[in-house]
Amino acid sequence: MENNENVKTENQAPAENRQEGKAEAGARRPFRRHFSNKKKVCRLCAEKIKHVDYKQFHLIKPYCTETGRILPRKVTGACAKHQRQLARAIKINRNLALLPYND
Repeated sequence: MENNENVKTENQAPAENRQEGKAEAGARRPFRRHFSNKKKVCRLCAEKIKHVDYKQFHLIKPYCTETGRILPRKVTGACAKHQRQLARAIKINRNLALLPYND
């Protein structure tokens, strides 16, 4: 029986340590916002551009990365309507080889 008691004591010690570790790991810092809540405004709406055409390369270029990827709305601040028009225009420009598919 003494062996069984020793085994229980050995097994209990690591379990206690694990619980203490959970308490330390479970402690969280208070949530802080690092960025301001300033809402991005669609540049195309601000300039009152109703339709984005694939020929307007000067408008389309800033909404692509150097590798040819379309930047998301979250990054550019474009509204949904203009984001769809931009995506369509960029895809047409890729087919016409005016923009790269990838770098």
